[in-house]
Amino acid sequence: MCELKVVLLKDGERKTVMESVTKMLVVGGSVELYSILGEKETVAGSIKEVDFSKGETIIIG
Repeated sequence: MCELKVVLLKDGERKTVMESVTKMLVVGGSVELYSILGEKETVAGSIKEVDFSKGETIIIG
């Protein structure tokens, strides 16, 4: 299974929002994140990049 770390990029700073993300849904101006353990987090912003080789998604907020 492929799991991703989600990083929020805001004002030039990187902040890890959630680890082990298995599902992402874009809803209006935000992204809903779901972890392998069923946790949910909603982040305002848009997806900039998904890099499976790094196991990372970058969201611009």
